[in-house]
Amino acid sequence: MSDLELQAELGLGARRQGATRRPRRIAVAEGLAGAVALFLVLSAVMPQLVAPGDPLAIDPLQAFQPPSLPHWFGTDESGRDLYTRVVHGTGNSLLIGVLATTIGLGLGVLLGTLAGMLGGFVDFTVNRVLEVLFAFPGLLLALLVILIYGPGVATATIAVGLSTAPGYARIIRAQLVQVRSSAFVEAATVQGLTPRRILARHILPNTLAPLLVLATLGVGQAIVWATALSYLGLGAQPPAAEWGAMLSAGRTYITSAWWMSFFPGLFIVLTAVTATTLGRAIERRMRHA
Repeated sequence: MSDLELQAELGLGARRQGATRRPRRIAVAEGLAGAVALFLVLSAVMPQLVAPGDPLAIDPLQAFQPPSLPHWFGTDESGRDLYTRVVHGTGNSLLIGVLATTIGLGLGVLLGTLAGMLGGFVDFTVNRVLEVLFAFPGLLLALLVILIYGPGVATATIAVGLSTAPGYARIIRAQLVQVRSSAFVEAATVQGLTPRRILARHILPNTLAPLLVLATLGVGQAIVWATALSYLGLGAQPPAAEWGAMLSAGRTYITSAWWMSFFPGLFIVLTAVTATTLGRAIERRMRHA
């Protein structure tokens, strides 16, 4: 075998080895994300099973205890167990993220469908409205809504949902326009199917299929934005067991009690990374299906 053939064979073997390693790494990442997601869902649905105790129970004699066997995540300034509070705060944070994503997706589907299906003046008007909304950063738009209607969990949820709607609407519209010009829709039109039947059987199912991926990715983003608003004092208020509120309470003691901010922040990051990983996994499955 010549040197060139040997190098080519080695290069092909390296590419094959890299190709096999990459799916293994992806599978490991997806497995870890699935385990974290299972823990988060269990914490949200049955928090007493994961962390028995009252997240609001105070014990001043145990204030500012570092992480230890009795208190895995330490305690806060009132002696409350941080592990219990973080676990019980999972339900609040996930609920806010899911509701905000539902609001954003619902409004995005409505605007995107109107623009993509009706076209003409409606498409022009919706696109101009979306461009105006895109001129504001998402978090700034949420702050504007809270400024008008006041702070609170419900207002923060609606604000995050409204701020994510323009991005969803643009994606839905682009997907709808692409599906409308596809070959199978043209074939259905040639066969004499009514526009309503084409919309129901061909356009909408193929347009709304990516919504599962968008929803999974959007939950992580919504949780990050909602916790940011709570951190600023515009969402959940202390002593509520909510990750953003716990972050806000812990910033005062960041130099002396680092665990008060570290563990809520860790759960926020884990939730966002898990949602992104699962969303990408679903996207790959749908692409290869």
